[in-house]
Amino acid sequence: MSDLDLCYLPAHEALRRFKSRELSPVDLMDAIIARAETVKDPVNAFTFTHFDEARDLARKAETKYASGARTRALEGLPIGAKDESEIKGKPTSSGSLILKDYIAEETSTNNARILAAGGIIHARTATPEFSCAGTTWSRLWGVTRNPWNPAFTCGGSSGGSGASLAVGTSAICTGSDIGGSIRIPAAACGVVGYKPPYGRNPDDPPFNLDFFCHTGPMARDVKDAILLQNVMCGPSPTDISTLRPKLRLPMDYKPIKGWKIAWSMDLNVFEVDEEVRRNTLAALDVFRSLGATVEEVDLGWQPGILEAGMGYLDHIFGAYLSRLLADHGDEMTTYARDFAQKGGKSTSAQFLGCLETIAEMYLTFGPIMEKYDVFICPTNSATAIPADHDHSRDTVRINGKVVDPSLGWVMTTPFNMLSRCPVLSVPSGRASNGVPTGIQIVGRSYSDADVFRAGLAYETARGAWYQDAANRPKL
Repeated sequence: MSDLDLCYLPAHEALRRFKSRELSPVDLMDAIIARAETVKDPVNAFTFTHFDEARDLARKAETKYASGARTRALEGLPIGAKDESEIKGKPTSSGSLILKDYIAEETSTNNARILAAGGIIHARTATPEFSCAGTTWSRLWGVTRNPWNPAFTCGGSSGGSGASLAVGTSAICTGSDIGGSIRIPAAACGVVGYKPPYGRNPDDPPFNLDFFCHTGPMARDVKDAILLQNVMCGPSPTDISTLRPKLRLPMDYKPIKGWKIAWSMDLNVFEVDEEVRRNTLAALDVFRSLGATVEEVDLGWQPGILEAGMGYLDHIFGAYLSRLLADHGDEMTTYARDFAQKGGKSTSAQFLGCLETIAEMYLTFGPIMEKYDVFICPTNSATAIPADHDHSRDTVRINGKVVDPSLGWVMTTPFNMLSRCPVLSVPSGRASNGVPTGIQIVGRSYSDADVFRAGLAYETARGAWYQDAANRPKL
Protein backbone atom coordinates (compact mmCIF):
# COMPACT_ATOMS: atom_id res chain seq x y z
CA MET A 1 0.00 0.00 0.00
CA SER A 2 1.39 3.41 -0.99
CA ASP A 3 1.73 6.24 1.49
CA LEU A 4 -1.08 8.08 -0.31
CA ASP A 5 -3.36 5.06 0.01
CA LEU A 6 -2.54 5.01 3.73
CA CYS A 7 -3.66 8.62 4.00
CA TYR A 8 -7.08 7.69 2.65
CA LEU A 9 -7.45 4.45 4.62
CA PRO A 10 -10.75 4.50 6.53
CA ALA A 11 -10.18 5.00 10.24
CA HIS A 12 -12.09 1.87 11.21
CA GLU A 13 -9.96 -0.14 8.77
CA ALA A 14 -6.77 1.41 10.16
CA LEU A 15 -7.80 0.28 13.64
CA ARG A 16 -8.41 -3.25 12.36
CA ARG A 17 -4.95 -3.30 10.81
CA PHE A 18 -3.35 -1.89 13.95
CA LYS A 19 -4.88 -4.73 15.95
CA SER A 20 -3.81 -7.40 13.46
CA ARG A 21 -0.35 -5.76 13.26
CA GLU A 22 -0.62 -5.35 9.51
CA LEU A 23 -0.10 -1.60 9.99
CA SER A 24 1.78 0.48 12.54
CA PRO A 25 0.31 3.73 13.91
CA VAL A 26 3.77 5.20 13.26
CA ASP A 27 3.60 4.42 9.55
CA LEU A 28 0.14 5.95 9.30
CA MET A 29 1.17 9.06 11.22
CA ASP A 30 4.31 9.51 9.13
CA ALA A 31 2.29 9.24 5.92
CA ILE A 32 -0.31 11.72 7.19
CA ILE A 33 2.30 14.26 8.28
CA ALA A 34 4.25 13.95 5.01
CA ARG A 35 1.02 14.48 3.08
CA ALA A 36 0.17 17.53 5.21
CA GLU A 37 3.54 19.09 4.47
CA THR A 38 3.15 18.39 0.75
CA VAL A 39 -0.32 19.93 0.36
CA LYS A 40 -0.07 22.79 2.84
CA ASP A 41 -0.23 25.08 -0.18
CA PRO A 42 -2.69 25.68 -1.68
CA VAL A 43 -5.13 23.94 0.72
CA ASN A 44 -4.05 25.48 4.05
CA ALA A 45 -6.24 23.18 6.14
CA PHE A 46 -4.31 23.47 9.43
CA THR A 47 -3.52 26.23 11.89
CA PHE A 48 -1.38 24.84 14.73
CA THR A 49 0.37 21.51 14.23
CA HIS A 50 1.77 19.14 16.85
CA PHE A 51 3.63 16.73 14.61
CA ASP A 52 6.58 15.88 16.87
CA GLU A 53 4.31 15.08 19.79
CA ALA A 54 2.02 13.12 17.46
CA ARG A 55 4.93 10.93 16.31
CA ASP A 56 5.86 10.22 19.94
CA LEU A 57 2.29 9.24 20.76
CA ALA A 58 2.10 7.06 17.65
CA ARG A 59 5.19 5.17 18.84
CA LYS A 60 3.52 4.60 22.21
CA ALA A 61 0.40 3.33 20.45
CA GLU A 62 2.56 1.03 18.32
CA THR A 63 4.11 -0.46 21.47
CA LYS A 64 0.67 -0.95 22.98
CA TYR A 65 -0.64 -2.82 19.96
CA ALA A 66 2.53 -4.93 19.73
CA SER A 67 2.23 -5.96 23.38
CA GLY A 68 -1.31 -7.21 22.96
CA ALA A 69 -2.52 -4.83 25.66
CA ARG A 70 -6.10 -3.64 25.64
CA THR A 71 -6.49 -0.69 23.27
CA ARG A 72 -8.98 2.14 23.25
CA ALA A 73 -11.60 3.21 20.70
CA LEU A 74 -9.34 5.62 18.76
CA GLU A 75 -5.91 4.29 19.74
CA GLY A 76 -3.23 5.75 17.47
CA LEU A 77 -5.50 7.55 14.97
CA PRO A 78 -4.45 11.02 13.68
CA ILE A 79 -7.41 13.31 14.42
CA GLY A 80 -7.80 16.91 13.34
CA ALA A 81 -9.53 19.06 15.96
CA LYS A 82 -11.21 22.30 14.96
CA ASP A 83 -9.27 25.34 16.17
CA GLU A 84 -11.99 26.61 18.49
CA SER A 85 -12.15 23.91 21.18
CA GLU A 86 -9.38 23.86 23.76
CA ILE A 87 -6.53 21.60 24.85
CA LYS A 88 -4.83 22.55 28.09
CA GLY A 89 -1.39 24.03 27.57
CA LYS A 90 -1.81 24.41 23.82
CA PRO A 91 -2.79 27.40 21.67
CA THR A 92 -6.34 27.93 20.43
CA SER A 93 -6.98 30.88 18.12
CA SER A 94 -10.57 30.54 16.86
CA GLY A 95 -9.12 32.05 13.70
CA SER A 96 -8.76 35.46 15.33
CA LEU A 97 -5.90 37.91 15.72
CA ILE A 98 -7.41 38.69 19.12
CA LEU A 99 -6.48 35.18 20.35
CA LYS A 100 -3.22 34.70 18.45
CA ASP A 101 -1.27 34.28 21.71
CA TYR A 102 -3.93 32.51 23.76
CA ILE A 103 -2.95 29.30 25.57
CA ALA A 104 -5.80 27.17 26.91
CA GLU A 105 -6.01 26.47 30.65
CA GLU A 106 -8.55 23.66 30.30
CA THR A 107 -9.38 20.93 27.80
CA SER A 108 -12.80 20.97 26.14
CA THR A 109 -14.87 17.91 26.92
CA ASN A 110 -14.89 16.63 23.35
CA ASN A 111 -11.11 16.88 23.04
CA ALA A 112 -10.69 15.27 26.46
CA ARG A 113 -12.83 12.33 25.30
CA ILE A 114 -10.84 11.94 22.09
CA LEU A 115 -7.54 11.97 23.98
CA ALA A 116 -8.88 9.55 26.60
CA ALA A 117 -9.93 7.22 23.76
CA GLY A 118 -6.34 7.16 22.45
CA GLY A 119 -6.88 9.57 19.58
CA ILE A 120 -3.86 11.69 18.62
CA ILE A 121 -4.67 15.32 17.85
CA HIS A 122 -1.85 15.99 15.43
CA ALA A 123 -3.22 19.32 14.14
CA ARG A 124 -5.85 21.99 14.63
CA THR A 125 -8.08 22.59 11.63
CA ALA A 126 -8.75 26.05 10.23
CA THR A 127 -11.90 28.03 10.87
CA PRO A 128 -13.11 31.52 9.94
CA GLU A 129 -12.83 34.04 12.74
CA PHE A 130 -14.94 32.84 15.66
CA SER A 131 -16.61 30.33 13.30
CA CYS A 132 -18.99 32.99 12.06
CA ALA A 133 -18.89 32.39 8.28
CA GLY A 134 -19.79 29.70 5.78
CA THR A 135 -16.37 30.06 4.16
CA THR A 136 -12.96 29.65 5.80
CA TRP A 137 -10.46 32.48 5.80
CA SER A 138 -9.07 34.80 8.44
CA ARG A 139 -6.57 37.61 8.82
CA LEU A 140 -4.51 35.35 11.09
CA TRP A 141 -4.31 32.22 8.92
CA GLY A 142 -5.21 33.25 5.39
CA VAL A 143 -7.52 31.38 3.01
CA THR A 144 -8.37 27.68 3.28
CA ARG A 145 -9.24 26.30 -0.15
CA ASN A 146 -11.22 23.42 -1.58
CA PRO A 147 -8.87 20.53 -2.47
CA TRP A 148 -11.07 19.65 -5.46
CA ASN A 149 -10.73 23.14 -6.96
CA PRO A 150 -8.67 25.69 -4.99
CA ALA A 151 -10.48 28.63 -6.58
CA PHE A 152 -13.55 27.77 -4.53
CA THR A 153 -14.39 27.54 -0.85
CA CYS A 154 -14.05 24.43 1.26
CA GLY A 155 -17.07 25.71 3.18
CA GLY A 156 -17.16 26.74 6.80
CA SER A 157 -16.95 27.13 9.56
CA SER A 158 -15.39 23.67 9.97
CA GLY A 159 -13.71 24.19 6.62
CA GLY A 160 -10.25 23.08 7.67
CA SER A 161 -11.69 19.77 8.85
CA GLY A 162 -13.48 19.18 5.55
CA ALA A 163 -10.42 20.14 3.51
CA SER A 164 -8.09 18.01 5.63
CA LEU A 165 -10.24 14.92 5.18
CA ALA A 166 -10.62 15.46 1.44
CA VAL A 167 -6.89 15.92 0.91
CA GLY A 168 -5.89 13.03 3.20
CA THR A 169 -4.25 14.77 6.14
CA SER A 170 -6.44 13.46 8.98
CA ALA A 171 -8.15 10.14 9.66
CA ILE A 172 -11.20 11.79 11.26
CA CYS A 173 -11.95 15.38 12.33
CA THR A 174 -14.14 17.32 14.71
CA GLY A 175 -16.52 20.07 13.73
CA SER A 176 -19.18 22.30 15.19
CA ASP A 177 -22.41 23.44 13.60
CA ILE A 178 -24.41 26.54 14.51
CA GLY A 179 -25.86 27.32 11.07
CA GLY A 180 -24.46 24.47 8.99
CA SER A 181 -20.80 24.59 9.94
CA ILE A 182 -20.30 20.81 9.83
CA ARG A 183 -22.56 20.07 6.88
CA ILE A 184 -21.53 22.98 4.61
CA PRO A 185 -17.85 21.91 4.42
CA ALA A 186 -18.81 18.23 4.38
CA ALA A 187 -20.79 18.81 1.19
CA ALA A 188 -18.30 21.25 -0.36
CA CYS A 189 -15.37 18.87 0.24
CA GLY A 190 -17.15 15.60 -0.54
CA VAL A 191 -17.02 14.08 2.95
CA VAL A 192 -19.47 12.98 5.63
CA GLY A 193 -20.61 15.31 8.40
CA TYR A 194 -23.02 14.73 11.26
CA LYS A 195 -25.06 17.30 13.17
CA PRO A 196 -26.40 15.36 16.15
CA PRO A 197 -29.57 16.39 17.94
CA TYR A 198 -29.16 19.17 20.49
CA GLY A 199 -27.84 17.79 23.76
CA ARG A 200 -26.42 14.59 22.32
CA ASN A 201 -22.80 15.84 22.41
CA PRO A 202 -21.31 18.24 24.96
CA ASP A 203 -20.01 21.70 24.19
CA ASP A 204 -18.25 24.51 26.02
CA PRO A 205 -20.20 27.31 27.71
CA PRO A 206 -22.02 29.46 26.88
CA PHE A 207 -22.86 27.85 23.53
CA ASN A 208 -23.73 24.52 25.11
CA LEU A 209 -26.93 26.38 26.06
CA ASP A 210 -27.61 27.57 22.50
CA PHE A 211 -29.88 25.01 20.88
CA PHE A 212 -28.66 25.96 17.39
CA CYS A 213 -25.15 24.80 18.35
CA HIS A 214 -23.93 21.22 17.92
CA THR A 215 -20.52 19.54 18.00
CA GLY A 216 -20.03 16.46 15.87
CA PRO A 217 -17.81 14.27 13.71
CA MET A 218 -16.58 14.68 10.15
CA ALA A 219 -15.12 11.75 8.23
CA ARG A 220 -14.55 10.26 4.79
CA ASP A 221 -17.17 7.58 5.31
CA VAL A 222 -20.23 6.87 7.42
CA LYS A 223 -18.68 4.22 9.66
CA ASP A 224 -15.84 6.57 10.60
CA ALA A 225 -18.39 9.23 11.53
CA ILE A 226 -20.10 6.69 13.79
CA LEU A 227 -16.74 5.78 15.32
CA LEU A 228 -16.04 9.35 16.42
CA GLN A 229 -19.65 10.11 17.32
CA ASN A 230 -19.64 7.24 19.80
CA VAL A 231 -16.63 8.80 21.52
CA MET A 232 -17.95 12.38 21.52
CA CYS A 233 -21.48 11.47 22.62
CA GLY A 234 -22.86 11.31 26.13
CA PRO A 235 -23.72 13.28 29.25
CA SER A 236 -21.13 15.58 30.77
CA PRO A 237 -21.06 16.88 34.35
CA THR A 238 -20.03 20.28 32.99
CA ASP A 239 -22.84 20.58 30.42
CA ILE A 240 -26.39 20.63 31.77
CA SER A 241 -27.83 20.31 28.26
CA THR A 242 -26.38 16.86 27.63
CA LEU A 243 -28.72 13.89 27.48
CA ARG A 244 -28.81 10.75 29.57
CA PRO A 245 -28.19 7.94 28.88
CA LYS A 246 -25.33 7.88 26.40
CA LEU A 247 -26.44 6.66 22.98
CA ARG A 248 -24.08 4.17 21.38
CA LEU A 249 -24.64 3.71 17.65
CA PRO A 250 -24.00 0.35 15.96
CA MET A 251 -21.54 0.18 13.08
CA ASP A 252 -23.78 -2.05 10.95
CA TYR A 253 -27.45 -1.77 10.04
CA LYS A 254 -30.19 -3.71 8.28
CA PRO A 255 -31.21 -2.71 4.72
CA ILE A 256 -33.76 0.06 4.18
CA LYS A 257 -36.02 -1.87 1.83
CA GLY A 258 -39.60 -0.80 2.51
CA TRP A 259 -38.65 2.55 4.02
CA LYS A 260 -40.56 5.69 3.13
CA ILE A 261 -38.39 8.68 2.30
CA ALA A 262 -39.66 12.24 1.91
CA TRP A 263 -37.76 14.84 -0.08
CA SER A 264 -37.80 18.46 -1.14
CA MET A 265 -35.44 20.12 -3.59
CA ASP A 266 -35.72 23.67 -2.26
CA LEU A 267 -37.58 23.56 1.11
CA ASN A 268 -39.99 26.00 -0.58
CA VAL A 269 -37.57 28.89 -0.04
CA PHE A 270 -34.11 28.28 -1.60
CA GLU A 271 -32.79 28.80 -5.10
CA VAL A 272 -30.96 25.61 -6.16
CA ASP A 273 -28.18 25.32 -8.73
CA GLU A 274 -29.01 22.99 -11.60
CA GLU A 275 -26.00 20.74 -10.97
CA VAL A 276 -26.99 20.38 -7.32
CA ARG A 277 -30.50 19.52 -8.49
CA ARG A 278 -29.18 16.90 -10.91
CA ASN A 279 -26.99 15.19 -8.32
CA THR A 280 -29.76 15.22 -5.72
CA LEU A 281 -32.17 13.51 -8.10
CA ALA A 282 -29.51 10.90 -8.87
CA ALA A 283 -29.06 10.27 -5.14
CA LEU A 284 -32.81 9.79 -4.73
CA ASP A 285 -32.68 7.17 -7.48
CA VAL A 286 -30.12 5.26 -5.42
CA PHE A 287 -32.56 5.14 -2.52
CA ARG A 288 -35.25 3.87 -4.86
CA SER A 289 -32.88 1.15 -6.05
CA LEU A 290 -32.52 0.05 -2.42
CA GLY A 291 -36.25 -0.64 -2.20
CA ALA A 292 -37.34 2.58 -0.52
CA THR A 293 -40.41 4.56 -1.53
CA VAL A 294 -39.29 8.11 -2.30
CA GLU A 295 -41.93 10.85 -2.32
CA GLU A 296 -41.72 14.62 -2.80
CA VAL A 297 -43.46 16.58 -0.05
CA ASP A 298 -44.53 20.19 0.46
CA LEU A 299 -43.27 21.40 3.83
CA GLY A 300 -45.48 24.44 3.70
CA TRP A 301 -42.62 26.66 4.81
CA GLN A 302 -42.88 30.32 3.91
CA PRO A 303 -40.27 32.88 2.78
CA GLY A 304 -38.54 34.43 5.76
CA ILE A 305 -37.36 31.30 7.54
CA LEU A 306 -33.71 32.02 6.71
CA GLU A 307 -34.11 35.58 7.97
CA ALA A 308 -35.55 34.18 11.20
CA GLY A 309 -32.62 31.82 11.60
CA MET A 310 -30.16 34.62 10.94
CA GLY A 311 -32.02 36.79 13.42
CA TYR A 312 -31.54 34.18 16.10
CA LEU A 313 -27.83 33.95 15.30
CA ASP A 314 -27.51 37.74 15.40
CA HIS A 315 -29.17 37.89 18.80
CA ILE A 316 -27.12 35.15 20.49
CA PHE A 317 -23.87 34.73 18.56
CA GLY A 318 -23.65 38.27 17.22
CA ALA A 319 -24.27 39.73 20.65
CA TYR A 320 -21.50 37.52 22.04
CA LEU A 321 -19.07 38.96 19.49
CA SER A 322 -20.32 42.53 19.95
CA ARG A 323 -18.57 42.69 23.31
CA LEU A 324 -15.26 42.64 21.45
CA LEU A 325 -15.92 45.67 19.27
CA ALA A 326 -14.84 48.44 21.62
CA ASP A 327 -11.39 47.01 22.37
CA HIS A 328 -10.69 44.82 19.35
CA GLY A 329 -12.81 45.98 16.43
CA ASP A 330 -9.76 46.94 14.38
CA GLU A 331 -8.32 43.42 14.75
CA MET A 332 -11.45 41.67 13.51
CA THR A 333 -12.23 40.49 9.99
CA THR A 334 -14.82 42.47 8.06
CA TYR A 335 -17.37 39.65 8.34
CA ALA A 336 -16.89 39.14 12.10
CA ARG A 337 -17.14 42.88 12.73
CA ASP A 338 -20.32 43.05 10.64
CA PHE A 339 -21.81 40.16 12.58
CA ALA A 340 -20.90 41.78 15.88
CA GLN A 341 -22.46 45.09 14.83
CA LYS A 342 -25.71 43.36 13.88
CA GLY A 343 -25.71 41.52 17.19
CA GLY A 344 -25.42 44.76 19.10
CA LYS A 345 -28.61 46.02 17.45
CA SER A 346 -30.74 42.89 17.93
CA THR A 347 -33.78 43.20 20.17
CA SER A 348 -35.60 40.71 22.38
CA ALA A 349 -38.76 41.20 20.34
CA GLN A 350 -36.92 40.15 17.18
CA PHE A 351 -35.55 37.14 19.00
CA LEU A 352 -39.03 36.11 20.10
CA GLY A 353 -40.18 36.37 16.49
CA CYS A 354 -37.44 33.91 15.50
CA LEU A 355 -38.68 31.41 18.07
CA GLU A 356 -42.24 31.77 16.77
CA THR A 357 -41.05 31.01 13.23
CA ILE A 358 -39.20 27.91 14.42
CA ALA A 359 -42.34 26.67 16.13
CA GLU A 360 -44.37 27.20 12.94
CA MET A 361 -41.80 25.25 10.91
CA TYR A 362 -42.08 22.21 13.12
CA LEU A 363 -45.87 22.32 13.08
CA THR A 364 -45.65 21.16 9.46
CA PHE A 365 -42.38 19.22 9.50
CA GLY A 366 -43.20 17.15 12.60
CA PRO A 367 -46.48 15.70 11.30
CA ILE A 368 -44.90 14.95 7.88
CA MET A 369 -42.13 13.00 9.58
CA GLU A 370 -44.70 10.80 11.33
CA LYS A 371 -45.30 9.27 7.89
CA TYR A 372 -41.68 8.91 6.75
CA ASP A 373 -38.48 7.33 8.02
CA VAL A 374 -36.16 10.14 6.87
CA PHE A 375 -36.27 13.36 4.86
CA ILE A 376 -33.75 14.34 2.15
CA CYS A 377 -32.76 17.65 0.57
CA PRO A 378 -29.55 19.21 -0.78
CA THR A 379 -26.91 20.41 1.67
CA ASN A 380 -25.46 23.34 -0.29
CA SER A 381 -27.54 24.91 -3.04
CA ALA A 382 -24.52 26.40 -4.89
CA THR A 383 -21.14 25.05 -6.01
CA ALA A 384 -19.11 28.08 -7.11
CA ILE A 385 -18.50 30.25 -4.03
CA PRO A 386 -15.01 31.79 -4.19
CA ALA A 387 -12.52 30.68 -1.55
CA ASP A 388 -12.10 34.25 -0.29
CA HIS A 389 -15.82 35.08 -0.35
CA ASP A 390 -16.71 37.77 2.21
CA HIS A 391 -20.42 37.70 2.95
CA SER A 392 -20.29 41.16 4.51
CA ARG A 393 -19.54 42.78 1.14
CA ASP A 394 -19.79 40.21 -1.70
CA THR A 395 -22.84 38.96 -3.57
CA VAL A 396 -23.96 35.43 -4.43
CA ARG A 397 -26.06 34.52 -7.45
CA ILE A 398 -27.66 31.15 -8.15
CA ASN A 399 -29.28 30.66 -11.54
CA GLY A 400 -28.79 34.38 -12.08
CA LYS A 401 -30.73 35.32 -8.93
CA VAL A 402 -29.18 37.19 -6.00
CA VAL A 403 -29.42 35.27 -2.69
CA ASP A 404 -28.36 36.06 0.86
CA PRO A 405 -24.52 36.07 0.71
CA SER A 406 -24.04 34.58 4.18
CA LEU A 407 -26.21 31.46 4.33
CA GLY A 408 -28.55 31.84 1.36
CA TRP A 409 -26.43 29.43 -0.71
CA VAL A 410 -26.74 26.59 1.82
CA MET A 411 -29.81 24.71 3.05
CA THR A 412 -28.52 23.79 6.48
CA THR A 413 -29.77 26.51 8.84
CA PRO A 414 -33.41 25.33 8.93
CA PHE A 415 -32.20 22.17 10.66
CA ASN A 416 -30.30 24.13 13.28
CA MET A 417 -33.65 25.74 13.88
CA LEU A 418 -35.22 22.26 14.13
CA SER A 419 -32.31 21.38 16.37
CA ARG A 420 -33.54 18.12 17.85
CA CYS A 421 -33.54 16.47 14.42
CA PRO A 422 -30.33 14.55 13.57
CA VAL A 423 -28.83 15.40 10.17
CA LEU A 424 -26.20 13.47 8.22
CA SER A 425 -24.64 15.08 5.14
CA VAL A 426 -23.21 12.64 2.59
CA PRO A 427 -21.74 13.27 -0.89
CA SER A 428 -24.07 13.24 -3.90
CA GLY A 429 -21.57 13.84 -6.71
CA ARG A 430 -19.48 16.64 -8.15
CA ALA A 431 -20.26 19.69 -10.25
CA SER A 432 -18.56 20.47 -13.58
CA ASN A 433 -16.05 22.70 -11.76
CA GLY A 434 -14.98 19.72 -9.64
CA VAL A 435 -16.60 20.95 -6.42
CA PRO A 436 -18.53 18.19 -4.63
CA THR A 437 -22.23 18.36 -3.77
CA GLY A 438 -24.09 16.74 -0.91
CA ILE A 439 -27.45 15.74 0.45
CA GLN A 440 -28.81 16.05 3.96
CA ILE A 441 -30.50 13.02 5.50
CA VAL A 442 -32.76 14.35 8.25
CA GLY A 443 -34.33 12.15 10.90
CA ARG A 444 -37.21 12.44 13.30
CA SER A 445 -36.26 14.11 16.57
CA TYR A 446 -33.56 12.18 18.43
CA SER A 447 -33.68 9.31 15.92
CA ASP A 448 -29.92 9.25 15.31
CA ALA A 449 -29.70 5.65 14.15
CA ASP A 450 -32.19 6.24 11.32
CA VAL A 451 -29.99 8.73 9.47
CA PHE A 452 -26.92 6.52 9.82
CA ARG A 453 -28.86 3.50 8.61
CA ALA A 454 -29.99 5.41 5.53
CA GLY A 455 -26.57 6.98 4.99
CA LEU A 456 -24.70 3.70 5.23
CA ALA A 457 -27.13 1.97 2.85
CA TYR A 458 -26.69 4.80 0.35
CA GLU A 459 -22.90 4.88 0.69
CA THR A 460 -22.64 1.10 0.29
CA ALA A 461 -24.69 1.27 -2.90
CA ARG A 462 -22.65 4.16 -4.29
CA GLY A 463 -19.24 2.74 -3.32
CA ALA A 464 -16.46 4.16 -1.16
CA TRP A 465 -15.93 7.86 -1.83
CA TYR A 466 -12.09 7.90 -1.79
CA GLN A 467 -11.33 4.37 -2.95
CA ASP A 468 -8.83 5.24 -5.70
CA ALA A 469 -7.01 8.07 -7.48
CA ALA A 470 -10.00 8.82 -9.73
CA ASN A 471 -12.05 9.62 -6.61
CA ARG A 472 -9.53 11.88 -4.89
CA PRO A 473 -8.45 15.49 -5.42
CA LYS A 474 -5.62 15.90 -7.91
CA LEU A 475 -3.09 17.38 -5.49
